[in-house]
Amino acid sequence: MTDDAQREARRPHAVLDAPSRVLKARKIVELVGPAHFARARRILEIGCGSGVIAATLAELGGPELEVFAVDVADNRLVRDGYTFAEVRGTALPFDAKTFDIVITNHVIEHVGDAGDQLHHLEEIRRVLVDDGIGYLAVPNTWRLVEPHYRLPFLSWLPQAVADRYVRATGRGTYYDCVPLSHGEACALFGRAEFEAHDLTIDAIRETLRLEHPAHVLTRIVERIPDSVLRLAMPVIPTIMFRLRKRAP
Repeated sequence: MTDDAQREARRPHAVLDAPSRVLKARKIVELVGPAHFARARRILEIGCGSGVIAATLAELGGPELEVFAVDVADNRLVRDGYTFAEVRGTALPFDAKTFDIVITNHVIEHVGDAGDQLHHLEEIRRVLVDDGIGYLAVPNTWRLVEPHYRLPFLSWLPQAVADRYVRATGRGTYYDCVPLSHGEACALFGRAEFEAHDLTIDAIRETLRLEHPAHVLTRIVERIPDSVLRLAMPVIPTIMFRLRKRAP
């Protein structure tokens, strides 16, 4: 299969669990920064899947906030409260400097190879206002279990071996995701002229507070210093970043 054919055949891998998407939207607001979210007038979610995150952001933001969402396939469970457009590839159908916040949550691993991933970031930079914020989450290449196919060590393998692994386990015809390591992500951000702030540890704490507020693990993690939690960064399942345009 050619690169173009593989790009066309990539599966959307949409998460259709509505309650988890509501919590994800609330977490994104906290990680982007409640003050910046309150000031935002236009937000874009790339790869909106079920539409729940976009709809929840619209509810949290109030009547002055416009939320837009795009995806390569329409798998929406919620269709109200935001404006949706179906797209092809990584190009975004919006003018430059349109959005105060752009969200790309577990999308970059689906857009293609490193060139496609760079274009994805360049398009985010183009449509962001100069003082805008991007939120990006991506599975860590070195996580123990690949999240889309639920196969141990899948993302560790060379493409040809990963394809055979997927076929042998009956999960598909080839491995259509390209997760990133922390270093690979930061290198791409630099090429796209973004300054990146790592949100991973903050996101772990915020996830526990939102999803398990009374759990003993939440209290334990709250007491662990960031420096200790960062020792697990090489295999933390998902890495998250806040992006800002690099100053000229």
